[in-house]
Amino acid sequence: MNQSRRDFLKAGLATGVGLGAMGADLVVDLDASSARRPIATRPFGRTGRVLPILGIGSSPLVARWAPGYGARPRSVEERAALVRHAYDCGVRYFDTARSYYEAEEVMGHGLKGVAQDCVIASKVTVLKPENVRRSVETSLATLGVDRIEVMQIHSSGAIERLGFEGAMKVHAELVKLRGEGVCRYIGLTTHVAFETAYKMIATGGFDQALLAYCYFPKGMDTLLSERNLQFREMCLEKAHKLGTAVVAMKVMGASIFGRMSRFVVPDYNPVARRKLPGAAMRWVMNDERVSLMVIGMGYAEEVEQNAAILASDLTLTDEDRALLADYSARAHQSERIKKMRVV
Repeated sequence: MNQSRRDFLKAGLATGVGLGAMGADLVVDLDASSARRPIATRPFGRTGRVLPILGIGSSPLVARWAPGYGARPRSVEERAALVRHAYDCGVRYFDTARSYYEAEEVMGHGLKGVAQDCVIASKVTVLKPENVRRSVETSLATLGVDRIEVMQIHSSGAIERLGFEGAMKVHAELVKLRGEGVCRYIGLTTHVAFETAYKMIATGGFDQALLAYCYFPKGMDTLLSERNLQFREMCLEKAHKLGTAVVAMKVMGASIFGRMSRFVVPDYNPVARRKLPGAAMRWVMNDERVSLMVIGMGYAEEVEQNAAILASDLTLTDEDRALLADYSARAHQSERIKKMRVV
């Protein structure tokens, strides 16, 4: 890492901003050359588009959720600046949702003037098909765009409550909106409902699937059962066969491999701990069925570090595999993990 970069990080740590909220032991040492290279790209399913493999999620942009991501309270303008910084670092996929409080507003501000160069993915969480249009139109207005590239049916807000038949009624409304040019692609999301997601993907009616996918068998706040892991694998296989773009989320196991690692396994070797995020990302991208990953990033340094990792050699090494296996075995013995519900 060059000296100016070191000074920048130290300044952030000294003021309690950025990585200081996560702990200095998570600062990843990167050489200057990798930080300058562009993020690697992959085809976005059958759409014909090719995108950088790093996308940004919007949960850390929500004021009430930000502390859980190690981000300090910030104004809308500051959070919008983080979104624009991600764009400047080469990120082109921006994930948000109508139900994420002010997230669409923040993202719309951050991408003003450059949204046409990006893939913005938002979500509907309504339970009644007749409310889909209003939800999407509200998202358009809040984001300040004429069309949303990917409109997804949200798992926790809709799929898990409606089941396959109900979710496909929402899908039918999105098909109408796609025909009108309101959205370009239709997607779905899930942390846990992989059996239902598989049925939906198998219809061939989805261009994208946002799936919780990590080395550690975890969704958001639950552990995944063997049955759910089997259906997740079926989702990946079916999506790949049909050309549905797979976007991986919860790549860090909802921070198991990131900022929470120092709480899950407090006595883990700090040098090895710093390598966990890179190993986790390379494990996901070692799967050719994955088009890109979405990571919730709450500060500029994290965006820069993740972009640099994904601009480097993405080969999953034996060291990566051994590290993930060793840390995960230790994590499974943690009281934090033992208390999690298995679904």
